[in-house]
Amino acid sequence: MIRVREVKCKLDDDILSSIANKLKIKKDNIISFDIIKESIDSRRKPNIFLIYEIDVILKDESIIYDRLSNDIFISKKEEYKYIPKGNIKIKRPIIIGAGPAGLFAAYNLAINNYKPIVIERGKKVEDRIKDVEKFIETGILDTNSNVQFGEGGAGTFSDGKLNTMVKDINNRNKYVLEIFHKFGAPKDILYKAKPHIGTDLLINVIKNMRDYIISLGGTFKYSETLTDIVIKNNKIESIITDKDTYKVDILILAIGHSARDTFYMLNNYLKMEAKPFALGVRSMHNQSMIDISQYGKVYEKLGPASYKLTYQTKSGRGVYTFCMCPGGYVINASSENNMLAINGMSNHDRDSGVANSALIVTVTPNDFGNNPMDGVEYQRDLERKAYNLANGSIPIELYKDFKENKISTNYNSVIPAIKGTYKFTDINKILPSYISESLKEAIPYFGTKIKGFDNDDAILAAIESRTSSPVRIVRDDNFVSNIDGIYPIGEGAGYAGGITSAAIDGVKASESIMDKYTL
Repeated sequence: MIRVREVKCKLDDDILSSIANKLKIKKDNIISFDIIKESIDSRRKPNIFLIYEIDVILKDESIIYDRLSNDIFISKKEEYKYIPKGNIKIKRPIIIGAGPAGLFAAYNLAINNYKPIVIERGKKVEDRIKDVEKFIETGILDTNSNVQFGEGGAGTFSDGKLNTMVKDINNRNKYVLEIFHKFGAPKDILYKAKPHIGTDLLINVIKNMRDYIISLGGTFKYSETLTDIVIKNNKIESIITDKDTYKVDILILAIGHSARDTFYMLNNYLKMEAKPFALGVRSMHNQSMIDISQYGKVYEKLGPASYKLTYQTKSGRGVYTFCMCPGGYVINASSENNMLAINGMSNHDRDSGVANSALIVTVTPNDFGNNPMDGVEYQRDLERKAYNLANGSIPIELYKDFKENKISTNYNSVIPAIKGTYKFTDINKILPSYISESLKEAIPYFGTKIKGFDNDDAILAAIESRTSSPVRIVRDDNFVSNIDGIYPIGEGAGYAGGITSAAIDGVKASESIMDKYTL
């Protein structure tokens, strides 16, 4: 099999012809091909190309041996392989949290006969979505079953983006994508440069994954919250939940970035530290404006466009876009009473007509304090301000009025796409001045990158405060905390920043456990 890189196709080109041209062979010499990567090159609009990396099976590979290069070479099979070293010699591992880190740790343990027990404070994903819909419609919040808590984790109610900056020579990234596809995600996530599933499809993927883990002997317990742990001789001995007590050899903490009560409890036992994160607002623009800026006149052939923007302020703060949702919605993502946080989400078709993205500014312990829980209280304080300012609705403001510290009174060309009630307020009254001023400095610059980004009628919504965990639970190279047998993983532990990186962290932790706890 031959791997061919940098196969360029115009939008209406035949891929097979482009492969043949790259290899300088006739099309009928190609038996089949498989797309490995696909990306869009729009740097020279209106000349836009799809760029492919492709595995090709030829009738006779030898005809191109004299043309092998960095772009054309013999393909090696890339797959994830893990073989446990021996027989199981521990009690069933217990995993706290059924987000991507917890689910993938459970999956890897289950296929190797470890029969994990997963304890989730929220509900099954199919029940959880009903609670989220009820909250959006009525404002009645279930503090254990919401956009942050429940099977699938916070990423379930996002865009389902699966791109990651994690580089893994053991093909764990590919493995994670293959598992998502196995349980119902579209095949194109295996090769798209910016793969996404969408909330509507991700719900069923999670359910299928859970059912498979159960079929292998795994157990899921819902609406059950970890409340305490028991340690003996610096090793985990048992855990206490609001429903039961469990003897345990291995405890995997995949608690997510919003489990604030659990952070406080764990801080009594585990070594934890405050860490930098970022917060700010969500920006909304008409998706067609983004598409035209990114792709030009041919945008309708390419689907909703995304973007990623970064800026450093004169004072040295980073400002950047995060979790950009083409054709998506801003959603009320609160998880505590009398506090308000937002997130972005989109379904697979990304068809709301409005683009939204987190527009956030870096903050460090110098801003909020060096004690492990100081970042949590910093977030809570801002979320209370957001809740009170708009009486529980999502605060929104036109960019023009945000610059002038005014309360908007009506929309212009951008109509909000928001799940949950919203209200015009002055967002400056929520954000610390260094956040507001950083945004006001960065947005005009972003307008030089995306035409129209700094239009006066762009809409800002607040507050985007849950971009990542404000704490890190310290662990060693084997994923073990200062207490033997406790494995903190994923976003909540401070070691991931998205669905895929959290899932990879869960896979790595499961390997470490299986390496150690076998005969």
